[in-house]
Parts: sequence; C-alpha cells; structure tokens
Amino acid sequence: MYKLKIIPNWQAKEKVLTWFFKDEPFEAFQRRCDAYAEVCIPAIVRPKALEKIKEHLHKGDDVYLVSASAENWLAAWCRKTGIKLIGTHLQVKEGKITGKLKGYNCYGAEKVNRIRSLITLHDYHKVHSYGDSPGDRDMLALADFPHYRVF
Repeated sequence: MYKLKIIPNWQAKEKVLTWFFKDEPFEAFQRRCDAYAEVCIPAIVRPKALEKIKEHLHKGDDVYLVSASAENWLAAWCRKTGIKLIGTHLQVKEGKITGKLKGYNCYGAEKVNRIRSLITLHDYHKVHSYGDSPGDRDMLALADFPHYRVF
C-alpha cells in the first residue's frame, strides 16, 4: 500500500513493526537490537562511509546519524562508533513493544525538525550532511556541504 501511495511511510512502518514485534517484552527486544547492531550493522555499513565518519571524528567534529530507523537497533553501534543518534522512537507500554511509533517517523521534514530541536547549527563553522534516500533531501538542504549518494 505504501508503494502504491495509499498509505504514508510511517503507517507502513507501524504495520511492519506491529506484525513482527507487537507485545514483545522490551528488554528481550532491546537485546535482539543490540545483537543486530553488533553483528549485522558492521557488515552493511559502506566502508567509504565508515572511513568518512572516522575522518570527521578524528578532526573533532560532532557526528550524528540521523535515521528513520528505530533508534533501538542503531544505538549500540552508534555508541561503539562514537557518534550521536537521532532516529525514530518506538512506543513501549507496560514493558512491551506496541508496534506504534512514539512521536513522528524521523523521515523527510521530521529529520530537520529533530536536528533543529537538538542542535544549534549556527554554532558550527561548517556543516556536512550525507544522505542516500529521498527522505534525506530536507536534511541535506540544511548543510553547507550536502553530499548525496557519494558512497
């Protein structure tokens, strides 16, 4: 339905999350997310992207991963890599995943809203932004140096 533009991406995401994770105890879910971050993310991160992240960190830059993905499965990798995370929050009720989003999906204009709510961009001499999907275009427009699909 999302591909046919019948429902928005956040609604499609909730349907998938509900199907796979509804009523899963949060602690068990988070353990699986952390295992995914440990094993799978390093295998899928583009080597040149990781090289650029390390280059920015070495220069002392603040580095943020801004993603529509749930923060749960990115957080452990971000901590290990030394970068900050802004992503989609999942709703938890009574210690269980509901399958619903808590707040808005961190996609498109919402990426800009989240960035602006957490970061004072004017405090930075220059801002680089890297993106690889249409949902990154608004975020790329914030940057002094936008990079689209460079990796």
